[in-house]
Amino acid sequence: MARWDVVRAKGDARGFHSHGVPDGAQRSVRVLDVNGSALALGSAQSIEDVDLEVAKRLDIDVFNRQSGGGAVLLDPGAQIWIDVVIGRSDPLWQDDVSLASQWLGDVWVAALLSVGVEGVVHRGAMLTNALSPVVCFAGLAAGEVTVGGAKVVGISQRRTRAGARFQCSVPLRWDATRHQQLLAPGVAKSGGSINDVAVTTAPLGDAAFDLRDAFIDALP
Repeated sequence: MARWDVVRAKGDARGFHSHGVPDGAQRSVRVLDVNGSALALGSAQSIEDVDLEVAKRLDIDVFNRQSGGGAVLLDPGAQIWIDVVIGRSDPLWQDDVSLASQWLGDVWVAALLSVGVEGVVHRGAMLTNALSPVVCFAGLAAGEVTVGGAKVVGISQRRTRAGARFQCSVPLRWDATRHQQLLAPGVAKSGGSINDVAVTTAPLGDAAFDLRDAFIDALP
């Protein structure tokens, strides 16, 4: 069994998102804590989805990340953020992008069980709606995890010739009001409602062995 290189770091979200998939990528895990608030837009998402005056007033950094999907709001202590990298020669690699993160969803289901949460991995076509291009947690991709139909683990991925980087976000808190304020132009353009986004939050668990530790322990 290949060893996972695990790094825990605290810093700014923009800097963390600038990390790519290195040449000769090997199994690695980065457990990331942000020291300031940020709104990470999908790689192709328009800045016009954001009310930049609100972002400035709330002191929220806004930028496009390298992976696809809708916006993810990152606040200190409000989510678990874990990046996972594998190389193309890794047995976990899947050429089919729709299958690529299903193994990772299984890992999250095992980890969530350790804090008393029973999750289900979505297997199949991506489920989209009017809001999913605007808000990450509005859609549901293969490998992502739900509890009672509400999303609890979001996964976006960046694939290169060297390998893949999976970015996992698990909300510990969910603030629909701040999402609405920040993404008001995009929400209005979509015709959807932020209140229709089905999200469930996860408990962090025991300080001695929390959900992040359980995730690392569950890795193959």
